[in-house]
Amino acid sequence: MVVISNSSRRASTTIEKLGSLGFNPSLFLGAITSGELTHQYLLRRDDPWFAGLGSSCIHMTWSDRGAISLEGLGLQVVDNVEEAEFILAHGTEALGRSTGNALPMKLEELNKILEQCAVKKIPMVVANPDFVTVEARALRVMPGTLAATYEKLGGEVKWMGKPGEIIYKSAMEMVGVDAADCIAVGDSLHHDIKGANTAGISSAFVTCGIHASELGLDKFGESATDSSVNSLATKYDAYPTYVLPSFTW
Repeated sequence: MVVISNSSRRASTTIEKLGSLGFNPSLFLGAITSGELTHQYLLRRDDPWFAGLGSSCIHMTWSDRGAISLEGLGLQVVDNVEEAEFILAHGTEALGRSTGNALPMKLEELNKILEQCAVKKIPMVVANPDFVTVEARALRVMPGTLAATYEKLGGEVKWMGKPGEIIYKSAMEMVGVDAADCIAVGDSLHHDIKGANTAGISSAFVTCGIHASELGLDKFGESATDSSVNSLATKYDAYPTYVLPSFTW
């Protein structure tokens, strides 16, 4: 098993977190995260798009969840949009400062900054394409929401993770297998299942996650009706091979 995550943190952090979630890390061959992909592409700069980004950035990051370190990337975090060459979106709680700390901000305040960036027409790299995540049965806004807003403002966004094919290819390269030998398991139709469709691999849609309310589910492990799943799959244009009420064994 390989963890494919849209987490904005490095892969090593994700592997370390597995134990606290009740999983034995030794059961996994490794992890590929959006944060890891972003870090590697910013570090290597061997991709033409990343090579042309520049080094000064507006950094949207986390506050309560812990800010993301940019150490070793040679980036200059700036507070002034006029000095920025691109936006780096790791989180939705704070604005990174040139001093190295983070200034907590509301989503509305970050959106105001995005409006200024859109006028300047600078690109965005989003290191976590998720729109929301489930925490304690509640939904928390994630950086993908900022990216979607920026696209609506006319901004250019590089999505580093699911549903992009790049993260699935990285996982298959890690294990050394072809698409025919893989199955992706996830609870997001737009990210997990759509990404599997794009990568040409089978998928299992777990219904008790972020789509539970849309499917009319109130209890963990409750089964969704075929009609509700089919309707939602059509809405998101994402079609699972299998459907599971929960991912348990």
